[in-house]
Amino acid sequence: MKKTKLNIVNKKGYKLQAYLELPANQKPNYYAIFAHCFTCSSTLGAVKNISKSLTQHGFGVLRFDFTGLGRSEGEFSESHFSANIDDLISVNDYMTEHYNAPCLIIGHSLGGAAAIVAASKLNNIKAVATIGAPANVNHVKHLFSHGIDDIETAGDVQVNIGGRPFKINQEFVSDFDKINLPEITKSLRKPILILHSPTDTIVGINNAQELYINAHHPKSFVSLDNADHLLSNSKDSMYVGNIIGAWVTRYFPQQENEMLETNGEQLVGHLNLIEDNFTTSIQSKNHTLIADEPASIGGDDFGPSPYEYLNAALIACTAMTLKLYAERKKWDLQEVFVYVTHSRKHSDDLEIELEKPTFLDHISKKLKFVGNLDEKQKNRLKQIASKCPVHKTLASEVIFDTTII
Repeated sequence: MKKTKLNIVNKKGYKLQAYLELPANQKPNYYAIFAHCFTCSSTLGAVKNISKSLTQHGFGVLRFDFTGLGRSEGEFSESHFSANIDDLISVNDYMTEHYNAPCLIIGHSLGGAAAIVAASKLNNIKAVATIGAPANVNHVKHLFSHGIDDIETAGDVQVNIGGRPFKINQEFVSDFDKINLPEITKSLRKPILILHSPTDTIVGINNAQELYINAHHPKSFVSLDNADHLLSNSKDSMYVGNIIGAWVTRYFPQQENEMLETNGEQLVGHLNLIEDNFTTSIQSKNHTLIADEPASIGGDDFGPSPYEYLNAALIACTAMTLKLYAERKKWDLQEVFVYVTHSRKHSDDLEIELEKPTFLDHISKKLKFVGNLDEKQKNRLKQIASKCPVHKTLASEVIFDTTII
């Protein structure tokens, strides 16, 4: 995944800081815009994780900071709801001019409400996904209700929202009453995916119900069981990104996965050491994979480890070889389970006599057969399991030819 930093000028002349996340091949099939939650920023972990997940589905994702938030210019008091919508339109126009017109818009919390309204104004947006979004825009007013009474006399007042101080004014407050989100949702007539946690204590699950009732088909709802409003658990946000990526393929034409430049090889992997820790993108002609390291050794656990992929290759090849052999023999093999573990064991523990005892790579392979098989057949299948191509490759001396290109 590649991240490009951008500065996008909105209609008021403020620079909005943005990041464009691209797939490993840096050739997205489609573009998406992400609208972050109220008082948050584009660097929220959930925003980054969802964007990263979507790049694995071939999307280029632009996440940005609304006016007065994060590293964007302007004051928070200018970041009222209508201004959020204007920012989304400015970002959409920038993407259309410099890249390709976005076709998917995603919004988190109040950003979800803004995404619905912006989608109603932008013909190029073909689908909408909301996460923990309110059904009415003025839902958020309770967050700063303690300061509303002082605005008429004091003008600008400082309020505490989520433990942070923000300055608001009358325009900021009154703007939330201008938008009729239920009516806009009813007239949207674009595919919409509503994701919401039933245990969301900030924006209750009843909001998802109201949004769903107001929206027209095609509409979908996914319950984010046990997730909090900010998707603080990275597994929740990665799940959301993958769900959106899978859901939206129903509405966009499928495109062939474009490869990174592989120079005629079978696979290519890409790791951005600055941005992605250990997370490595791997591509074949038709498939995208993610490799990572577990959190216990400093990884993000976004995908299987390299040795788990090695084990996976052995498992797949073993199972397929056993299938072909059993079918040729017309044996009643209905299912096969292959359990594999790689480890390093000392030659003494393996009872292998060496002139210089040392640690060796050890692979444990266990087989479970389902079907009407006698012991002789099972033992023969065990022998065949060691003859699968990947097993033979691992057991033999391999010659590597590594070059710099």
